[in-house]
Amino acid sequence: MNDMTPIETTLKDWETDQEVRWCPGCGDYAILKAVQRTLPMIGADPKNTVFVSGIGCSSRFPYYVESYGFHTIHGRAPTFATGMKLANPELDVWLVTGDGDGMSIGGNHTMHVLRRNLDCQIMLFNNEIYGLTKGQFSPTSRLGTPSPSSPLGSFDRPASPCAFALGSGARFVARGFDVSKKLPEVLKAAHAHKGAAFIEIFQNCIVYNKDVFHDFAAPKGAEDQQLWCVDGEPLLFGSEKSGGIKGLSLDCETLALKVVDVALKEDGTPDWQAAGVAVHNVRNRGLAHMLVELPFGPFPMALGVLYDDPRPTFEAAIAEEREKASAGKVADLGKLLAKGQTWTVTEKDADHGLMD
Repeated sequence: MNDMTPIETTLKDWETDQEVRWCPGCGDYAILKAVQRTLPMIGADPKNTVFVSGIGCSSRFPYYVESYGFHTIHGRAPTFATGMKLANPELDVWLVTGDGDGMSIGGNHTMHVLRRNLDCQIMLFNNEIYGLTKGQFSPTSRLGTPSPSSPLGSFDRPASPCAFALGSGARFVARGFDVSKKLPEVLKAAHAHKGAAFIEIFQNCIVYNKDVFHDFAAPKGAEDQQLWCVDGEPLLFGSEKSGGIKGLSLDCETLALKVVDVALKEDGTPDWQAAGVAVHNVRNRGLAHMLVELPFGPFPMALGVLYDDPRPTFEAAIAEEREKASAGKVADLGKLLAKGQTWTVTEKDADHGLMD
């Protein structure tokens, strides 16, 4: 069994000698640095850390992290990760995928790694476009997105990665974006979760879908459109915390969240209780569903840890099953091979043509 004692490293310890090859200005650079800053914060050990990717721009990631890495096949990173964790449950496994790799050809594999609850971190880089294959619309592209495969605008209704994850039974769902200073904290929370932790990371594709998230993910000036969800804290947003998400409102027809104005108290703090602002609860699955499906524009973009409610992991269940199956038994390969219908072929049988 590996020694999982946290060790001291720096960002430099997680950088490789490989030239980082993404388009200048790509959001992947910022995500890479966020991950390389996070790994020392959690005491990760390069000898026990594995990055697994599929196919796409994001999938070059394992080349740039000084750890074990597997650049696998399109959409199948969860399959490889499952094999790794079952072979060595002590490994710290990170999956790197994109909206095409993880939500299209790999959608089925993403679903099953989430419902099985394999202990790993799944980072889905969402740029709402196929960047590696020159800008075709992806499963998350918005209606009307012009691209080489949709010159008059995409007619495909987009998928929501976080809604997909919740619907697949994920026990941890979070959101961040490439240049956010808060992304390492989201990654730390994902790593602390025991089980499959799904993080959607909005990522700017500088070439084929530039600034599509600019309204809420610009490096500066977009804070008023960001709702950072923190467990046990009121759902406030805006630079002055003057906006809030009101608690569940039940009328004859709908169960919904509402945006409300929040006044300031005499001491300058927001009077969120008087406005009826809801307090975030990461164990409330219903609230998480509503937060991930809030329409941007009328509402701010919900970011941070949206849902976190652990349950036993897949590899732990497998280990328990193996232990029960082997309890009180002695390993005997000869007995196992002789079990059921068996026969012995002799040289005499061969001479009589029984081997033909």
